[in-house]
Amino acid sequence: MWRSGLRQRVKELLMILPPPSFLPPSPSSTHHLAFTKKPLLGLANASPCSAVTMSTTTTNNLDEIFKQKRVLRSKVRKSLKAMDPSLRSQEDDAIQSLVSEAAWFKSSQRLCAYITCYALREVDTSKLLSQILQNTTKDGSAQNAKKLYVPRVEDKNSHMRMLKISSMDDLIANSMDILEPAPVDQHGNAREDVMLANDPVDLFLLPGLAFDKSGRRLGRGGGYYDTFLRKYQDLAKERNWRQPLLVALSYSLQIIDDGAIPVTLNDVPVDVLVSPAGVIPISQAALNRFCCLYSSINELG
Repeated sequence: MWRSGLRQRVKELLMILPPPSFLPPSPSSTHHLAFTKKPLLGLANASPCSAVTMSTTTTNNLDEIFKQKRVLRSKVRKSLKAMDPSLRSQEDDAIQSLVSEAAWFKSSQRLCAYITCYALREVDTSKLLSQILQNTTKDGSAQNAKKLYVPRVEDKNSHMRMLKISSMDDLIANSMDILEPAPVDQHGNAREDVMLANDPVDLFLLPGLAFDKSGRRLGRGGGYYDTFLRKYQDLAKERNWRQPLLVALSYSLQIIDDGAIPVTLNDVPVDVLVSPAGVIPISQAALNRFCCLYSSINELG
């Protein structure tokens, strides 16, 4: 009962915390993809059986899951391609405003975030990155400056690093014309790798092709983010750090029916989903953090 009450209370708080100007009306249903719900496929659903049967079942399940993912990716890409540019710009602004005004974003000191690739039609993060990279506070001190780590793809085997940057000028275009940090800075020093940092990351801002309100995320098929997030979560557990908050940014049409995204055990769910309609806390960790932040705001107020 207390969990249900907590969830309801946090939902009410979310309607209070962001200024009204940052909460645009919910998009009409014509902006959403419609998918028929199917039984969720995943290794976690496999029934007990012999080793030989399990191996065959697992292979068959994976083949079907990957097939469904390919079909879903194709549908979402077509919808994103057809999205009106003015609507895209409007939703970019709404999403970034919601994040920038959120207490969980303002309180984060170390963040990992993606650099928007416009060719992939990802939600814009340019304003958020500029806000993070402001090295001084309003009083002119740098005591509370945030640290920002951004992705660098190392190979085609899902190997990605997150390296610290101090300015957008630290980014260079790779062979795919995607901006990413060079491995060394202008002085020839190796950039700080988040996996080697002494302090934990508070927050990840994540891209994706499709999401649902239960936390499932459909990536683009490379497995880079799921692989990296698993490694970082293991590192945080090993060092007894609090797990980072995983926040996905989504256009309205990228949010689909619960259960329509097939998953495997390697797929990492998100904690929070941000769309133009508002902020949706999903995991218990997100609900707890939102509640604690609201309590702190109340005490200060």
